[in-house]
Amino acid sequence: MLRYQENNELHLDFHGTTNTTLNYIAEKFGVDALKMLLRKTGRDVYRSIREKLAAGDASELVEHLNWFFYREKGKYQLTVSGNEITLEVFECPAIRHLKTLGLEVSEFACLQTSEVNAGMCEGTPWKSEVRVLEPGHCIQTFRKED
Repeated sequence: MLRYQENNELHLDFHGTTNTTLNYIAEKFGVDALKMLLRKTGRDVYRSIREKLAAGDASELVEHLNWFFYREKGKYQLTVSGNEITLEVFECPAIRHLKTLGLEVSEFACLQTSEVNAGMCEGTPWKSEVRVLEPGHCIQTFRKED
């Protein structure tokens, strides 16, 4: 079962706060500090996902990706085959909402995704990669390495 399956009212404005926070941390403490914080978030906040990945079970990661993109009405395709999980995001719900708010999307928005994903995979046989095809459209790949 998904550890953080929020079912209450959805407040998308947290994307605006996160966007501003990414910029603040990078400007105040540097990009390396931001990367460290984001990776720690992936490692610690999503600990149960990381622990299951370490044990060879990717089910919570798949459920997490599907639940949050579904809940935020993201346009995406999730494919699971063997030792690879691919999430193609056609329209990022965070970027869509930031544009709705009239905010400029942080240059660190996709870094956030790649570092949090890397943190979830840290210490496991899984590796992650984020390929940005255009703003709001990316392919996130999780691959189990033997």
